[in-house]
Amino acid sequence: MSIKQLQTIEDFHQFVQQPGKQLLFKHSTTCPISAKAYEEFQSFLKETDISAAVVHVIEDRPVSNKIAEEFGIKHESPQIFLLEDGKVRWDTSHWKITRESIREALNQ
Repeated sequence: MSIKQLQTIEDFHQFVQQPGKQLLFKHSTTCPISAKAYEEFQSFLKETDISAAVVHVIEDRPVSNKIAEEFGIKHESPQIFLLEDGKVRWDTSHWKITRESIREALNQ
């Protein structure tokens, strides 16, 4: 399991252009809710080989803003997106980010 950290808008575009399914996590390094959600995300990734990436919303705000703009989904943090062929298939935020909710989204 490796999580790619997206630090530039170019990183984001390269990640999204991959075919198939990917998970993208927006993480606030200062927020305890985000820390818990990130643990759930990492825990889920241990049981799968899906491509995954994280954006640190404070440190890499331009990337975080670009995600909200391009997907047309209001920024929240923590926030997770299930992408398929560059399109958002599912997203949720805060306490709803659990290993189980991610698994369910992937199985739909």
